[in-house]
Amino acid sequence: MTTAASPAPIELGLDIEKMEKVAFILKTTAHPTRIAIVQLLAATDSLSVSDISEKLNVEQSLLSHHLTGMKLKGILSSSREGKNIYYALKMREVIDVIQCLAACTFL
Repeated sequence: MTTAASPAPIELGLDIEKMEKVAFILKTTAHPTRIAIVQLLAATDSLSVSDISEKLNVEQSLLSHHLTGMKLKGILSSSREGKNIYYALKMREVIDVIQCLAACTFL
């Protein structure tokens, strides 16, 4: 009885460290609202919570939950000016990962 040889593994050109970083970014941004936040912040220096809420048509309480989570994970940074909190994209690699996904032909 003969057995078929297993196919050779596909070489993706990613080292372990890069795969871990990509997995971290995907897990942290794995929500349509979070991806939309990243896309907004990629196009500007920073935006206030109310500006983001208005542009995405998302309630501020839900938006704050997403923003806080991404800030704690190091994806975003924030600064306070008076009563307003402004968020900015801290981990610019997130843009590359989202652009790669957007370029996928099967999506």
